[in-house]
Amino acid sequence: MSLELRPDCTYALLVPTSMGVRLTPADGQPLHCSTTLTMQATSAETNVASICSYLGLRVKVLTTFVQGSPIARFIKDDLASRHMDCEGPEVAQGGPWGYRHQFNLADSGCGSRGPVVHNDRAGEVGRTLNAKNFDLERIFAREGVQVVHLSGLIAALSPDTSAFCLELARRAKAQGTRICFDLNYRDSFWKNRHEELRAVFLEIAAAADVLVGNEEDFQLCLGLAGPEAGGEDLAAKIESFQAMIERARQMFPQAAVFATTLREVVHANCHRWGAILSVGDRWYIEQPREIAVLDRIGGGDGFVGGLLYALLRGWPEEQWVQFAWASGALATTFLTDYAQPADEAQVWNVWKGNARVQR
Repeated sequence: MSLELRPDCTYALLVPTSMGVRLTPADGQPLHCSTTLTMQATSAETNVASICSYLGLRVKVLTTFVQGSPIARFIKDDLASRHMDCEGPEVAQGGPWGYRHQFNLADSGCGSRGPVVHNDRAGEVGRTLNAKNFDLERIFAREGVQVVHLSGLIAALSPDTSAFCLELARRAKAQGTRICFDLNYRDSFWKNRHEELRAVFLEIAAAADVLVGNEEDFQLCLGLAGPEAGGEDLAAKIESFQAMIERARQMFPQAAVFATTLREVVHANCHRWGAILSVGDRWYIEQPREIAVLDRIGGGDGFVGGLLYALLRGWPEEQWVQFAWASGALATTFLTDYAQPADEAQVWNVWKGNARVQR
């Protein structure tokens, strides 16, 4: 099966996002006893898009910036270095207690000590994302977009961002742009908004061509019945996810692709990494294999990015899950929370298990 993509588009992929910075200590040390931190620009959605942008497809980022902020300038320069176009309004800070870009405080863990992530999002400017600040007619009708990737993180960030993601889904559907929706449930985002967000997520899911998430995501975001999480062996987990997707397929018959990752943590620097992909009535399963992990954050985003890259390239569908698995595994070998593939061959070597020196 091949999802037909709109031809003659300026952009292969578009992502709405709230940009921030990630602060990480060196050498896998814990954050609470570190005095030197590395800063990188970050968001889950640009993590996904990095696979496409580094491999030569044109990507557009829709976001918001704090006017005059050195962090905003840092983010713009970083996105440009990652070969991404970005646009979005400049929002006045409103004083020292006004808007800012989010801070993501994270260490990588080491061996038996797992990584710790702390999100500091008070005053986050990305919560103001609003359709009125973008010329969506130009972006979707005149420039053209082949795939828009929507994340549940952005859809649930605020009432404004929920409405923004809904409008993007509606515009995309009207213009023949394919929609990928990664459910990404976060309990803290849904607090006191369950009824409102369930309606938003159901509408986006009903328009999506690609749905990504684990069992919990499908249950909590979309209300699908499912087994209790935990305590299952691998074969049971795969069968359970397949049963979940069969229920989702009945609920969302327009969706052609469903996907999830499988991860078992041996220790902070060794995971068993696998993936499941359903395209139509066909299943493609990458059985978990051990991978070395430098920093686990972004592996799932790399998986989605690799899946979208393979889809956009029009490859045979059995290669979609292979390239997605390898892109996620590659991301865990970088200290950034996104992969920076040198070329397709580097990704395929990860899938083949070929770590020999390249001369």
